[in-house]
Amino acid sequence: MTRTRRYLLGLVAVLVLAGAGTYRFVLRPEAAQLPVSEGVGPHPKLPPPNATLMPTVNIARPLGWKNGEMPHASEGLSVKAFATGLNHPRWLYALPNGDVLVAETNSPGTDKTTFKNRIARAIQGLVGADVPSPNRIILLRDADGDGVAEKQSVFLEHLNSPFGMALIKDTLYVANADAIWRFPYQTGQITLTAPGEKVVDLPSGYNHHWTKNILASPDGQALYVTIGSNSNVAENGLHAEEGRARIDKLDLTTGKLTPFATGLRNPNGMAWEPQSGALWTVVNERDEIGSDLVPDYLTSVKEGAFYGWPFSYYGSHVDVRVKPQNPELVASAIAPDYALGPHTASLGLVFAEDSTLPAAWRNGAFIAQHGSWNRRPKSGYKVIFVPFSNGHPSGAPVDVLTGFLTPDEDHVHGRPVGLALDQTGALLVADDVGNVVWRVSDTQLEQDFPAHDNAP
Repeated sequence: MTRTRRYLLGLVAVLVLAGAGTYRFVLRPEAAQLPVSEGVGPHPKLPPPNATLMPTVNIARPLGWKNGEMPHASEGLSVKAFATGLNHPRWLYALPNGDVLVAETNSPGTDKTTFKNRIARAIQGLVGADVPSPNRIILLRDADGDGVAEKQSVFLEHLNSPFGMALIKDTLYVANADAIWRFPYQTGQITLTAPGEKVVDLPSGYNHHWTKNILASPDGQALYVTIGSNSNVAENGLHAEEGRARIDKLDLTTGKLTPFATGLRNPNGMAWEPQSGALWTVVNERDEIGSDLVPDYLTSVKEGAFYGWPFSYYGSHVDVRVKPQNPELVASAIAPDYALGPHTASLGLVFAEDSTLPAAWRNGAFIAQHGSWNRRPKSGYKVIFVPFSNGHPSGAPVDVLTGFLTPDEDHVHGRPVGLALDQTGALLVADDVGNVVWRVSDTQLEQDFPAHDNAP
């Protein structure tokens, strides 16, 4: 019997012993009073918190993709599998020669052992997230440009929950859960054989939010590094959050790692906005104060800014669960630019400037929403597009790729995570539960490709 099943059976036993009344007040303590759309945009509705004895748990069991099933692309777009048969692909990075790197990865399993975290791990097992980390990077190559990667090779292995990747000249940087490493790279290599070198250690410990993403500065002199919090709202003490919940800047000349922006609970995707040149990120906000709170968000990242976590959210909205409070810091907190809906688990981010999708999709940001566990009804489980104008969001989000959830929303075929643009300007989407990388393209352009039956 797996550890996940033991935890789950223990939870079931507790609930049975507690009686039927527990079902109403523990398993179904609350539900959303607002549609997801009210928690989206530059000015989301933020109702009063609705903390409950036990968090709302509303999960979708994984089914995978069978018999030619695939997500649904919006009108004018086509979707097909770029690569199948992968092992928990989470993050993507496109190399200049057109090769695509895929981080096959998962949690290192070092989170703090508490009753709450054991239950969380059981939930992760039910949604297909509690699989051993493959700890490797796969290279995908579409040599003939037909939108299907005919070659897969193990590019780099024996890593430690790798996530972010960045190429600067002839050096590939990889962010493990506990450190950034660099490896020599030559264009066209399908496997890296030279030994790597550790650049800098990153906060790890029991590593609640383990993913570490990296983004090269435009001049190639620095890396920006996302480091998520070690808890939901510092319930393990502020000492456990030292150096966390922030974006750091790594000077590649000196090797010095310094805070760039703080108070970001769990930042993931990062990208440079093409018109303003500003750094933008998507952030997963806190849980367990109701299905309507708190929206995840997309925001520009200002150097030296504080974004609230753990003391407050969306500027000065104080989270009373955090003690002791810090009124002076709360007063300085910056509200994010654009809400993405409560509990959507927005992760992947790529700007559309270099895409070859139809014109309506070329000025804005694509965002992958992994999907909720702490909301009733569910939210996320799709890829969206946020239109931009003059360097800022300028309208309501539009669905790009849906159909990951079954119509009854009880099961899930896959869950989108990382995003990238391929050598043709099509959008690639890593699906870590479906074990597929999807490719979204302009339907008109797709007609120029020969037929290719590549569904899972």
